[in-house]
Amino acid sequence: MENKYHKAYKEVLEILKYIPKEYVDKIPKKMMDTFRENMDQNYNFTIDLNLEFEDQKLMDETKAILANIFRDYWATPEQREKIREKERIELKKIEENKIKFDPEKVFKERKIEKKDSKKEETKINLPVKVEKDHFYKKIIKFLKRLFHIE
Repeated sequence: MENKYHKAYKEVLEILKYIPKEYVDKIPKKMMDTFRENMDQNYNFTIDLNLEFEDQKLMDETKAILANIFRDYWATPEQREKIREKERIELKKIEENKIKFDPEKVFKERKIEKKDSKKEETKINLPVKVEKDHFYKKIIKFLKRLFHIE
Protein backbone atom coordinates (compact mmCIF):
# COMPACT_ATOMS: atom_id res chain seq x y z
CA MET A 1 0.00 0.00 0.00
CA GLU A 2 1.18 3.47 -0.78
CA ASN A 3 1.71 6.09 1.88
CA LYS A 4 -1.34 7.94 0.48
CA TYR A 5 -3.67 5.22 1.71
CA HIS A 6 -2.10 5.21 5.16
CA LYS A 7 -2.88 8.91 5.42
CA ALA A 8 -6.34 8.43 3.94
CA TYR A 9 -7.14 5.82 6.60
CA LYS A 10 -6.19 8.35 9.27
CA GLU A 11 -8.50 10.94 7.66
CA VAL A 12 -11.37 8.44 7.43
CA LEU A 13 -11.02 7.48 11.08
CA GLU A 14 -10.99 11.14 12.10
CA ILE A 15 -14.14 11.83 10.06
CA LEU A 16 -15.90 8.79 11.50
CA LYS A 17 -15.51 10.32 14.98
CA TYR A 18 -18.20 12.83 13.95
CA ILE A 19 -20.59 10.23 12.50
CA PRO A 20 -23.35 8.80 14.73
CA LYS A 21 -22.48 5.44 16.26
CA GLU A 22 -25.33 3.62 14.49
CA TYR A 23 -23.73 4.48 11.13
CA VAL A 24 -20.20 3.57 12.22
CA ASP A 25 -21.47 0.26 13.59
CA LYS A 26 -22.63 -0.69 10.09
CA ILE A 27 -19.01 -0.72 8.89
CA PRO A 28 -17.46 -4.19 9.35
CA LYS A 29 -15.10 -4.51 12.29
CA LYS A 30 -12.47 -6.05 10.03
CA MET A 31 -12.48 -2.91 7.83
CA MET A 32 -12.22 -0.61 10.84
CA ASP A 33 -9.34 -2.72 12.18
CA THR A 34 -7.59 -2.42 8.80
CA PHE A 35 -7.93 1.36 8.95
CA ARG A 36 -6.53 1.46 12.50
CA GLU A 37 -3.66 -0.96 11.83
CA ASN A 38 -2.56 0.68 8.58
CA MET A 39 -3.11 4.38 9.27
CA ASP A 40 -0.16 6.73 9.38
CA GLN A 41 0.31 7.38 13.10
CA ASN A 42 2.52 10.40 12.41
CA TYR A 43 0.09 12.12 10.04
CA ASN A 44 -1.69 14.98 11.77
CA PHE A 45 -5.22 15.54 10.46
CA THR A 46 -8.10 17.28 12.15
CA ILE A 47 -11.55 18.34 11.04
CA ASP A 48 -12.24 22.07 11.08
CA LEU A 49 -15.82 22.27 12.35
CA ASN A 50 -16.03 25.88 11.17
CA LEU A 51 -15.80 24.72 7.54
CA GLU A 52 -18.47 22.96 5.51
CA PHE A 53 -17.66 19.31 4.82
CA GLU A 54 -17.17 20.04 1.11
CA ASP A 55 -14.54 22.66 2.03
CA GLN A 56 -12.45 20.28 4.17
CA LYS A 57 -9.10 19.48 2.60
CA LEU A 58 -9.45 15.74 2.08
CA MET A 59 -7.31 13.47 -0.05
CA ASP A 60 -8.95 11.93 -3.11
CA GLU A 61 -8.30 8.51 -1.58
CA THR A 62 -10.25 9.55 1.53
CA LYS A 63 -13.20 10.63 -0.59
CA ALA A 64 -13.09 7.34 -2.47
CA ILE A 65 -13.05 5.32 0.76
CA LEU A 66 -15.97 7.32 2.17
CA ALA A 67 -17.88 6.92 -1.09
CA ASN A 68 -17.41 3.15 -0.93
CA ILE A 69 -18.47 3.05 2.72
CA PHE A 70 -21.60 5.02 1.83
CA ARG A 71 -22.41 2.78 -1.14
CA ASP A 72 -21.80 -0.50 0.67
CA TYR A 73 -23.06 0.20 4.19
CA TRP A 74 -25.15 3.38 4.47
CA ALA A 75 -27.09 3.67 1.21
CA THR A 76 -30.60 2.33 0.82
CA PRO A 77 -31.01 -0.49 -1.72
CA GLU A 78 -32.44 2.01 -4.22
CA GLN A 79 -29.51 4.40 -3.73
CA ARG A 80 -27.06 1.53 -3.98
CA GLU A 81 -28.57 0.42 -7.29
CA LYS A 82 -28.44 3.97 -8.68
CA ILE A 83 -24.78 4.23 -7.68
CA ARG A 84 -23.92 0.90 -9.28
CA GLU A 85 -25.78 1.84 -12.45
CA LYS A 86 -23.88 5.13 -12.60
CA GLU A 87 -20.59 3.26 -12.12
CA ARG A 88 -21.50 0.86 -14.97
CA ILE A 89 -22.31 3.79 -17.27
CA GLU A 90 -19.05 5.53 -16.39
CA LEU A 91 -17.02 2.38 -17.05
CA LYS A 92 -18.81 1.90 -20.37
CA LYS A 93 -17.99 5.51 -21.37
CA ILE A 94 -14.34 5.00 -20.46
CA GLU A 95 -14.18 1.85 -22.59
CA GLU A 96 -15.89 3.59 -25.51
CA ASN A 97 -13.46 6.50 -25.29
CA LYS A 98 -10.50 4.13 -25.40
CA ILE A 99 -11.83 2.64 -28.63
CA LYS A 100 -12.71 5.97 -30.22
CA PHE A 101 -9.41 7.69 -29.46
CA ASP A 102 -8.04 9.29 -32.61
CA PRO A 103 -5.48 12.12 -32.11
CA GLU A 104 -6.43 13.96 -35.31
CA LYS A 105 -10.11 13.94 -34.39
CA VAL A 106 -9.36 15.20 -30.88
CA PHE A 107 -7.47 18.23 -32.19
CA LYS A 108 -10.26 19.06 -34.66
CA GLU A 109 -12.87 18.86 -31.87
CA ARG A 110 -10.82 21.20 -29.67
CA LYS A 111 -10.90 23.88 -32.36
CA ILE A 112 -14.69 23.56 -32.64
CA GLU A 113 -15.10 23.69 -28.84
CA LYS A 114 -13.13 26.95 -28.64
CA LYS A 115 -15.46 28.56 -31.18
CA ASP A 116 -18.56 27.29 -29.35
CA SER A 117 -17.34 28.40 -25.92
CA LYS A 118 -17.33 32.03 -27.04
CA LYS A 119 -21.06 31.80 -27.81
CA GLU A 120 -22.09 30.56 -24.35
CA GLU A 121 -24.39 32.80 -22.37
CA THR A 122 -23.59 34.07 -18.90
CA LYS A 123 -25.66 32.43 -16.18
CA ILE A 124 -27.10 34.47 -13.34
CA ASN A 125 -26.76 32.95 -9.87
CA LEU A 126 -29.39 34.04 -7.39
CA PRO A 127 -28.87 33.81 -3.63
CA VAL A 128 -30.14 30.65 -1.96
CA LYS A 129 -31.26 30.24 1.64
CA VAL A 130 -28.71 28.10 3.48
CA GLU A 131 -29.82 25.89 6.34
CA LYS A 132 -27.34 24.60 8.90
CA ASP A 133 -27.09 20.81 9.17
CA HIS A 134 -25.27 18.53 11.55
CA PHE A 135 -21.75 17.70 10.42
CA TYR A 136 -22.56 14.04 9.72
CA LYS A 137 -25.56 15.08 7.60
CA LYS A 138 -23.24 17.26 5.53
CA ILE A 139 -21.00 14.24 4.93
CA ILE A 140 -23.94 12.12 3.83
CA LYS A 141 -25.26 14.91 1.56
CA PHE A 142 -21.79 15.26 0.03
CA LEU A 143 -21.64 11.54 -0.69
CA LYS A 144 -25.14 11.58 -2.19
CA ARG A 145 -24.19 14.49 -4.44
CA LEU A 146 -21.04 12.63 -5.42
CA PHE A 147 -23.23 9.82 -6.74
CA HIS A 148 -26.05 12.10 -7.96
CA ILE A 149 -28.62 10.53 -5.63
CA GLU A 150 -31.91 12.30 -4.85
